[in-house]
Amino acid sequence: MAYIVYMDGLPLPVTPSKIQMKIKNKNKTISLINDAEFNELKTAGLTEISFTAMIPYVKYPFAQYPDNQFQEPHVYLDHFEKLKQGQKSFQFICSRVMPSGKYLFDTNMTVSLEDYKIEENAKEGNALNVTFNLKQYIPYKAKIVSFDVPSQTTETETTKEVSATIEETRPAESAPENVTYTVKSGDTLWNIAKKYLGNGSKYPKIAEENHIKNPNVIQVGQVLTIPR
Repeated sequence: MAYIVYMDGLPLPVTPSKIQMKIKNKNKTISLINDAEFNELKTAGLTEISFTAMIPYVKYPFAQYPDNQFQEPHVYLDHFEKLKQGQKSFQFICSRVMPSGKYLFDTNMTVSLEDYKIEENAKEGNALNVTFNLKQYIPYKAKIVSFDVPSQTTETETTKEVSATIEETRPAESAPENVTYTVKSGDTLWNIAKKYLGNGSKYPKIAEENHIKNPNVIQVGQVLTIPR
């Protein structure tokens, strides 16, 4: 299998021997109180692509150039630098082709050039190698929210009007009144607390209010004050 790689429309003269694509996610593992683990699934993260390509100093018979015209290395290096400094996304296209010429599939992704590294070797002086790190780019737009503000009154006047309305409509505060209950046969403080306080576990409040030392012992006919 062979690759055909385009960087913002410019084909690489010598395609890489391998390409690594990292499909990231943002899932989070949470440890529960009982030492069990829970995997919180989140939206997939951005894909990262890395590979190394050769840029020849001379025209190799296996290299591919636009219109079969040899391009100097600086043409490619200038192109890569513009992609890095331009602060713009571009299209990365990678086609897979079998030696027989049979087409397999494409990767066509909008990416940004995160960084690249140029390596030269004096012993192999006919080419340089460029290592690329690309990251998937997903466009976004900011939402603008507008509010209509009344212009007939000033902020101070509006505040005064609202305050006045609140003062006029606010009911007079009064302390909550306690309720009394006469103990019947079969009653327990738990059941009484559940009925009047909404939760049986609040029975200590009733015991404390009525100075009951043993909450398990109450007498039929005993009048209890239910705190609020």
